[in-house]
Amino acid sequence: MDLIVGLCIPFIGTALGAACVFFLRDELHRLVQKGLLGFASGVMVAASVWSLLIPAIELAEPDMGRLCFFPAAVGFLFGIFFLLAMDRVIPHLHLNESEPEGLPSRLKKTTMLVLAVTLHNIPEGMAVGVVFAGLLAGTEGITAAAAMTLSVGIAIQNFPEGAIISLPLAGAGGSRRRAFCYGMASGMVEPVAAGVTILLTGFIVPLLPYLLSFAAGAMIYVVVEELLPEASEGTHSNVSTLGFAAGFLIMMILDVALG
Repeated sequence: MDLIVGLCIPFIGTALGAACVFFLRDELHRLVQKGLLGFASGVMVAASVWSLLIPAIELAEPDMGRLCFFPAAVGFLFGIFFLLAMDRVIPHLHLNESEPEGLPSRLKKTTMLVLAVTLHNIPEGMAVGVVFAGLLAGTEGITAAAAMTLSVGIAIQNFPEGAIISLPLAGAGGSRRRAFCYGMASGMVEPVAAGVTILLTGFIVPLLPYLLSFAAGAMIYVVVEELLPEASEGTHSNVSTLGFAAGFLIMMILDVALG
């Protein structure tokens, strides 16, 4: 039961954020968007370091000694290049952009907006799945508290993402119910990706240091490639910087205090 709850918590964060469409009439103010994007970035960077990269290094240390950085470095690079390839292949459209990315397609604008969010929800789901796979396998250094902390942290940063994707869709003339469904759908990939990862536990555990850092690399790619550029666009980029600091501190405190 705890496993199911842990895998679903990030999705619940997205769904709650998307539900803001029923309570807010207009899109979020641009400054609020900047702050929330910065906040999400800070959470993801802190989670990548404390929940993924540091455990990956610690897991490799008994066998590799001073070379314990190697699995973390290799996995991190593979995560970066995996998201880079996905970014080039999957048609998607970022907020406040007019030109889609990825392979040419005839998909609707709303679909490509949802795909943009879905694309970077994949590594978040994988990150949760990898940590819970390690927990189920009894891997030393991975506790139930650490796994739940990662889920809660990702859910916290998913909340503003859900709001940021659903409110513009409603503002573009769509119904609020449909906008909510689109926003919620963008987060459904997370428990699916986590569940698939859990099913592959037998293969995952020997490669756990590589896979933890793989998820970290993919998340860092999302932050640097998408979230921070969107948050820093135009004036008042200091708002996103403050949001980043808040997100980073909250996730760091959660991970150290509870993990």
